[in-house]
Amino acid sequence: MRNSKVADWTLVFTQRSLSPASSTLGPHCLDSNVMKASKFRENFWCPQFLSTIGYDSIIQHLNEGRKNCKEFEDFLKERAMIEEKYGKDLINLCRKKPCGQNETNTMKRALEVFKQQIDNVGQSHLQLAQTLREEARKMEEFKEKQKIQRKKAKKIYEQKCKDKDEAEQAVHRSANIATPKQQEKLFVKLATSKTAAEDSDKTYLLSINLLEKIREDWQDEHSKACEFFEIQECERINYFRNALWQHMNQLSLQCVISDEMFEEVRKSLEMCSIERDIDYFVAQRRTGQVPPAPILYENFYNSQKNPVPGRNPGPNVGRRGPPPIPQNVSDDDDYSLVTECNIISNQYQQN
Repeated sequence: MRNSKVADWTLVFTQRSLSPASSTLGPHCLDSNVMKASKFRENFWCPQFLSTIGYDSIIQHLNEGRKNCKEFEDFLKERAMIEEKYGKDLINLCRKKPCGQNETNTMKRALEVFKQQIDNVGQSHLQLAQTLREEARKMEEFKEKQKIQRKKAKKIYEQKCKDKDEAEQAVHRSANIATPKQQEKLFVKLATSKTAAEDSDKTYLLSINLLEKIREDWQDEHSKACEFFEIQECERINYFRNALWQHMNQLSLQCVISDEMFEEVRKSLEMCSIERDIDYFVAQRRTGQVPPAPILYENFYNSQKNPVPGRNPGPNVGRRGPPPIPQNVSDDDDYSLVTECNIISNQYQQN
């Protein structure tokens, strides 16, 4: 019955570990339906040309996601420390604390199996602590990898923003080279002012075209940045979810391993025989099968010895004081030996 319970629990653990939700383990196994559900590049724009509110909103969310990963990483490290301490305490308990050391025969063997399996449980918790540290290290590496990629994308995006700002300033400078009034005065004073005005207008037009070209480049780069950040966020959520799922698998597996070790203890207890342990104790510690001989009455005037039919009244002894009270008596004292009782009796008679 117990074996079937362990098998059923192992089956449940296996089914949960291999369920569809966890079959996409890995940061690159992203659900295409999730990717199509929402696009950053379609929802983080602003009508104002110089506004970066959409970009700032995405960056803030990515920073919060990075913080969440760091918190989970710290959680795994703390849990690893707890598992390590628990495992070491179990091992020290088994190796330093006696547990039924005077038992004999089958019960002794059952206790030996018990202590060995508790030691094994402690070792398994140490292994779990090492596994959790490895998972925390992987989470840290994933976080740092995304950080490097994000910095690279951010640098390119910010450079495009600077190019856009410089181009816009150039447009304003070009537009201020010759105002309409200045152009009119120049036309009146000098016939060649028309050429200067046309050149100024061409410069202004070129600046506008350059600004538009840079705006298009910036818009394209903004779209690429949004797509890249969305992919990063999908990878982060996917990795985070799978890391948490894997953590639950490790804890479930630890329960299965511990139960298998406890099952070995239960098996050893099933082999324990009360009758055999009693027989073993009698065979090892018996003192003999002949009880004391009957006490005979001897009459001084009659050499015939007869068994005492009743209690010998003995000499009349006066009242004595109360027997001495043993020191340091507790509710959990061991049974007293005969020699200890004789010592107390002698003290009583002396009083």
